[in-house]
Amino acid sequence: MNFLSSAACPPLPSEEFIRRILIDRVDDRQLSLGMIVGTTEAKNHTIVPYGRCDISTGKVINERTIFEIGSVTKLFTALLLSDMVNRGEVKLEEPVVDLLPAGTRVPVRNGRAITLRDLASHYSGLPRLPTNFAPKDPKDPYADYTENELYQFLETYELVRTPGDTFEYSNLGVGLLGHALVLRAGCADYESLVRSRILAPLRMDDTFVRIPPGFLGSVATGHDDNLDPVPNWNLDVLAGAGGLRSNLSDLLLFMDALCDPEQTSIGSMISPLVKPLSQGGLGLLPTPHYDGPTSISHAGGTGGFSSFVGCIPEWKRGIVCLSNSGIPAIADLAVHVLDPRWGMHWYRKEADVDPSQFARLLGRYRLGPNHVFQVTSTADRLYVQLTGQQALRAFPASEWHFFYKAVGAQITFEPDAGGRAARLILHQNSCDQIADRIE
Repeated sequence: MNFLSSAACPPLPSEEFIRRILIDRVDDRQLSLGMIVGTTEAKNHTIVPYGRCDISTGKVINERTIFEIGSVTKLFTALLLSDMVNRGEVKLEEPVVDLLPAGTRVPVRNGRAITLRDLASHYSGLPRLPTNFAPKDPKDPYADYTENELYQFLETYELVRTPGDTFEYSNLGVGLLGHALVLRAGCADYESLVRSRILAPLRMDDTFVRIPPGFLGSVATGHDDNLDPVPNWNLDVLAGAGGLRSNLSDLLLFMDALCDPEQTSIGSMISPLVKPLSQGGLGLLPTPHYDGPTSISHAGGTGGFSSFVGCIPEWKRGIVCLSNSGIPAIADLAVHVLDPRWGMHWYRKEADVDPSQFARLLGRYRLGPNHVFQVTSTADRLYVQLTGQQALRAFPASEWHFFYKAVGAQITFEPDAGGRAARLILHQNSCDQIADRIE
């Protein structure tokens, strides 16, 4: 939830302007194989697609192309909670343990139980992921995490923060909330609950957790930061945290509802999302910038997709941006289109560097007593891995300067007298960290 300036509503950027940005990001910066942007203003829609669904067929992106929307799903889970409160099925201050099977343990700290409000607003004290999260396939990490494993985690975990005290974003927490709401509603699964309460009333007929066979031809292929195809993500018990797939047409209907709650069948669910916690609401992701109209927004990301939805109800304006790569390169564009007074990020363009030059960069660089950068190469690609983290591809801006697409960071290599890299400098978060080569 953001707060934008109270100045008069600025005009939307033109479709041609948006198209030029998409061409630059897809073709020149190679940040995705395909992107699509849709806007709604007083329920008047504009749609700007650019790029392909996949490499093999070359099928173009359009408003019916289905993408994974990742954590945008959390908005739907929060609305389900709001709806069930309105119906008297649950209470915001109800401990989540009351919705789970008898005998299930949920950790408590300082006598404070985890409530449904805590889970929705990321104040539960639970970690981002459960400590027994050990995917068999890292490319589809949630697929084999089951209800039994969730209960096993809750049985043994001890909170290090008291619920209600501290914000910490938690996929686990919202996934647990979705699971608990499904149990209380007596539904078969998360998709059944969200369809009956939100998707069907809004006529969002192309939004699913599990893609029906008749829609498989409309599904885009996801891609990593190399733009190599990656498997889809499949969420089971934690579906409420990020399991939905949708298309631009459906999500614009969703934005229409959020923009004009009084004119939609789900209007009564919406106000708690933006009401502060101190006033009995959910206060979702509060990041105040200026006084002025409130915007409801959420970004999503999976291994092969990025998404962003946002709206300013006071302006009756909303936006949806979808990309079939996991590179987070659309949220800034979405915010700029929603309110052009906000600037966009600048993304570097990959230079044509002979991969044979990488040999002088390979090796180990010590950042501190317990952290070492390992620089390796495979074929024509350079990878940098910091102790305890995954290896990320670094793209050349020149022979000695590289940048990441997966995160907002850059690397400079400094040569010694013999022309071999002697130091690695990481530029991230306005800081420079120096790592010297070690043998």
